[in-house]
Amino acid sequence: MEGLAGGQHSQQLVLENRKKLKVTGVRHVGSFNESEIVLDTVLGVLLLQGENMYITHLNLEEGILEVEGLLHSLVYREAAAASRRGKNILGRIFK
Repeated sequence: MEGLAGGQHSQQLVLENRKKLKVTGVRHVGSFNESEIVLDTVLGVLLLQGENMYITHLNLEEGILEVEGLLHSLVYREAAAASRRGKNILGRIFK
């Protein structure tokens, strides 16, 4: 992947008719089921939500993931914000 200014990497999201998605820049698949897929990408954590989703192609060496199903949303979360949120939840549990 080609680098951008500031040490960031490029990433592409190609969505076809909300039914087929190709993502580049994927580092790791955190979790997945039919309604939610969590990806660690070069630009942050990417949350995919939808129905009847399944991974049709995954190549972590090349950083490519393809998903089919009905996609409802694609949301980036900052990794640091996600970990802070987890600490807040634990803090509430142990109060």
